[in-house]
Amino acid sequence: MDKRLHNCAQWAITGLERTKSWPYVHTASEHPEFLAYVAVASVLVVWTLKRGIIYLRTRRSRIAIIQTPVVEKSLQSFKAPKRKPGVWEPMNFKRPTAKPFLDWDVHTTKPHPYRPFRYGAYHITMGLRTMPWDEWIALDNQYLKFHADKAKRIAERGSKCCHTDPAAFSGAVELLEELSAYLPERYPTLFTRTAVGIDNLATGESFNIIERPLAEDPMQMCARLVQDDLAIMFEKEDGQYYLLAGAILLAGFWRLEDKLGMPLSEIHTSADVPGYKTKLEKGMMNFFQRVQPNGPVARNNYFIQVDNSLPWSTSIGSEDGPHGSAGWFTAQNDTAVEHHHFRSERQSLRRLPKSGGVVFTIRTYFHPITEICEEDYVPGRLASAIRSWGEDVSKYKGREKYGDILLEYLDKKHQEQLDRGLDLSKEEEVKAYPY
Repeated sequence: MDKRLHNCAQWAITGLERTKSWPYVHTASEHPEFLAYVAVASVLVVWTLKRGIIYLRTRRSRIAIIQTPVVEKSLQSFKAPKRKPGVWEPMNFKRPTAKPFLDWDVHTTKPHPYRPFRYGAYHITMGLRTMPWDEWIALDNQYLKFHADKAKRIAERGSKCCHTDPAAFSGAVELLEELSAYLPERYPTLFTRTAVGIDNLATGESFNIIERPLAEDPMQMCARLVQDDLAIMFEKEDGQYYLLAGAILLAGFWRLEDKLGMPLSEIHTSADVPGYKTKLEKGMMNFFQRVQPNGPVARNNYFIQVDNSLPWSTSIGSEDGPHGSAGWFTAQNDTAVEHHHFRSERQSLRRLPKSGGVVFTIRTYFHPITEICEEDYVPGRLASAIRSWGEDVSKYKGREKYGDILLEYLDKKHQEQLDRGLDLSKEEEVKAYPY
């Protein structure tokens, strides 16, 4: 094809060169081939311009794919169907069947080693990435401990930790149905699907999800199945998304009772999330409007905690104190590094196709700092990340309470690794972010 176009171009160019010697006023009438030369040349010019535009667009797209996370690029180009705020038409979408995790074991499968911190400057972003469906719920050998902690919290605190607004009931039941279908597919050695719901082979529990009324709050039933905390946001007539259903049992630093019923923006501003208004709010609102049932995403974050309580960080005050009475301002300064824990969250977000609710799963990973610092590269990278926090991030994460002690320890462990020959240039080959 390219050879034929080249020959046509040569013919047209040669012909047009010949016309320079022709009398202008007689050209069209005495030399009709002139029109053919002009027509071919015009077509070739237009074709060349189009090819150039396509090339430039393709090149820009390739650059964008390299520089921009896939999920952010897809959200920028995707236009959500027009609909009335607060009204969701059920979609005919079925989640792909999960691949069985056949060698998963409740006693031996280790937690994912998420280490979501980098060298250099700390940037405030949503940090979303596309999520394979098989990775929606991650379980490991901490399952039975988490399950026991949750059962204890439900018995002690009940509706303070698990609640479903009547307007969100159908969405909470939809999540329960999704988990009851997904978990036996993904973890067949732990769960079995039954005619009325799901059985837990490790704990001996049976869940009937079709009886009415349900034996307990649907979000509470969901909480007993997984290690994650769970929350569902629903859009109202004002176009904002509200927290109307949740099972928040192991959050550490916040309480469901304080946030229930709040819109998305207020949840973040009431917690003084750094950069929310200036850097996060617009993007987050756009994401909630655009996310579709077939586009699940994930993100990671991390905190430092100066006590060993997974459910609630006792160092920041009483969980049962008045609103606003708990915070880093109550914590002791410079507790020994043996009390420092690395707390990381792996969050997933997806839209439920029937109810339209946006589901958060919040899986917490909790390890002593002294434990993770035995891993290659971790002390140096974590020290660099903490030093890069701005004033607002440092205040939010409580750095003034533990920073000096922790950084001294991290620097010491980093130097020990260098002294035994650790090659920093190979870190990306071994420990790719966010692991």
